[in-house]
Amino acid sequence: MKPDTHPDYHFVVFQDTASDEAFLTRSTATSAATIDWEDGNTYPLVRVDITNKSHPFWTGNARIMDTAGQVEKFRKRYGTRTK
Repeated sequence: MKPDTHPDYHFVVFQDTASDEAFLTRSTATSAATIDWEDGNTYPLVRVDITNKSHPFWTGNARIMDTAGQVEKFRKRYGTRTK
């Protein structure tokens, strides 16, 4: 491998801002913010909006679209097509 072509791959803590869950992993992402982790070391902290701890699909709070209701609203507003 050529030197200085790959980004630095290091430990980073990602924190979900919606659920305040945090996990330690390796990444090329970096941040000026830091956090003291459970193992006593300090790692860069990257805040993210959504993870599997807060995503509706993974938490079971998925919103189901009522397509039949949408069709009825459309027909009520614009009528039906007649021959």
